Amino acid sequence: MAFFAAGAQAIFKNILDMIRFLRTKVGRLRLVGFLEGISLLILLGIAVPMKYASNDPSLVKLLGPIHGFFFVIFVINTLSVGIEYKWKFTDITWKVLLACIIPFGTFYVDYRILRRME
Repeated sequence: MAFFAAGAQAIFKNILDMIRFLRTKVGRLRLVGFLEGISLLILLGIAVPMKYASNDPSLVKLLGPIHGFFFVIFVINTLSVGIEYKWKFTDITWKVLLACIIPFGTFYVDYRILRRME
């Protein structure tokens, strides 16, 4: 039980850290990337297996649009930040955009690219 409490505490700390990111465009991109990544992992790791294991697509129908919302906001924010920070598409922007398609990709891009820009 302590394992789950520690995990919940770490997630709560990450959320509190993310709230301070709302001050900058890169910070908002990082926050949306976190939410998009979590929603993708929940969708692929919980909702889709439950859909096929129990023949009940209700969780996918609930989480799918939520993930889609975060996905679209992430793409829009990536393009907005790329324009404002004058990112070359071939250097940074395509990597950030590709990350939102790959599970754990947004976390990787946050760690390797976006964290250093704040």
